[in-house]
Amino acid sequence: MPMTTKRQAAVSQALERLAPLMPLEDALAIKALVARPHMRGLPAQRAVWLATITHIRHTHSDYDALLDEGYDRDAARFFVLDEVNAVLRRWQATRFLDADEDGVGADG
Repeated sequence: MPMTTKRQAAVSQALERLAPLMPLEDALAIKALVARPHMRGLPAQRAVWLATITHIRHTHSDYDALLDEGYDRDAARFFVLDEVNAVLRRWQATRFLDADEDGVGADG
């Protein structure tokens, strides 16, 4: 079941507000994460935030490599926090990941 037009518009607006300089390729990947069934019940702004953090972790950081080396999720998240926030800064984000924030996203 695809997202509704209203949902798509809300997601696009939330992405634009969150990170106006996000590259199109990343925005499309994040929209795909937001469209997953378990994300559809969340408000667009929350779903976009969680999907953005998930995408950055898995695509723009050493998160997966740390997991492969045997680090648990919490440790891996701790070690990539600065990488995640560096990407958000490049995208001129209006929000950044806090060390105390869960930040669990679309798939971890």
